[in-house]
Amino acid sequence: MQAFTTHEGLVAPLDRENVDTDLIIPKQFLKSIKRSGFGPNLFDELRYLDHGEPGMDNSRRPLNPDFVLNQDRYKGASVLLARKNFGCGSSREHAPWALMQYGFRAIIAPSFADIFFNNSFKNGLLPIVLNELDIARLFDEVKAFPGYKLRIDLAEQRVITPEGRELSFTIDASRKHSLLNGLDEIGLTLQKADMIRQYEAERLARHPWLVGQP
Repeated sequence: MQAFTTHEGLVAPLDRENVDTDLIIPKQFLKSIKRSGFGPNLFDELRYLDHGEPGMDNSRRPLNPDFVLNQDRYKGASVLLARKNFGCGSSREHAPWALMQYGFRAIIAPSFADIFFNNSFKNGLLPIVLNELDIARLFDEVKAFPGYKLRIDLAEQRVITPEGRELSFTIDASRKHSLLNGLDEIGLTLQKADMIRQYEAERLARHPWLVGQP
C-alpha cells in the first residue's frame, strides 16, 4: 500500500450530499476483483452522457460538460471535497479503488458512511472529517479561486489552505500508523513474521502429528 505522509493537490468540489457507492462506481463495473481498471468509470453516470457498460471505449464516449471532473480547471485533482454522508449505500471496496485509480489521495467531507470510511483506510485513501462550516468555506474558496490547492500533513493532522489557514482533523492512532508506513492488514501481519514462524515451529514440536506423512 502506498504510504501517505504529506500531500499537496488540486481540489475538486463535488457539491452534493449522500453520494452512494453505486454513484461512485456503478454496479455493472463490479465484475472484477483486480485492483485496476476502475478509474475511467469513476462517477460514470455523472461523467458521461451515455450509459456505460464494461468493455466500452471510454475515450469515445460523450462527456457531460457540467460535471466537475470534466471541467478543465479541475483536471488532475487529487483531493476531493464532498458533502455529508459520502460513500453511503452498498458495501463495495471498488469505490476507494476507483477513486484512487482516478488519482485522488484524500476525500474531505463532514461525514462518511462507516463501511466506505473503513475501506478507504485499508486501501491508502485518506478520508478527512471537518465540520460543516469549514467545509462550506472550502467550497466557496475552491469555486472562487482556480487552481486552489490544499496541503495535507497526516503526521500533524492538519489541512493547510493556500493562505496558511490550518484545519485540524482527528484520526485513529492505528490507522494513522498504517497510512504513514504504507501498511495494509497483510503488511501489519507480516511485521510479526518472526513471531509467527516461532509459534508454528513450537506448535509443530508439541504436536508433530499435525503434519501428515507423505
